[in-house]
Amino acid sequence: MALKASELKVGDTYEEEVCRNLSRTQIVMYAGASGDYNPLHSDEIFTTQIAGYPSVFAHGMLSMGMTGKMLTNYVGDGRLKAFGVRFTSQVFPGATLTAKATVTGIREENGEKIVDLDVSTTNEEGVEVVKGTASARVD
Repeated sequence: MALKASELKVGDTYEEEVCRNLSRTQIVMYAGASGDYNPLHSDEIFTTQIAGYPSVFAHGMLSMGMTGKMLTNYVGDGRLKAFGVRFTSQVFPGATLTAKATVTGIREENGEKIVDLDVSTTNEEGVEVVKGTASARVD
């Protein structure tokens, strides 16, 4: 069921848990799928003893992808027109992530109704790990 502009208002929110207890296996699987084998994501000794982090951590694009899953669940497949984020904190194994979209505007562009969204993903401690914006076509 597609979102309808007539049913939306600025300030509306949609929230979804997109990951519970992120595993090291998920991080390594993402490395394989993306081809990004940076040791910060898979080599505990390098990450802790050389880079100085407490543990390996997820790829930023994995967090963005999980956030994107929330967006398409909200607005529907094939409706995103724009989606961009900043990675604001590392996501460590064991994390539970909750993504939220907030309607910031509803407009018309080239005969289409567009909803503008602020996007934020936080971990189980409430720390924001992804911050961004998105726009999507609505009916």
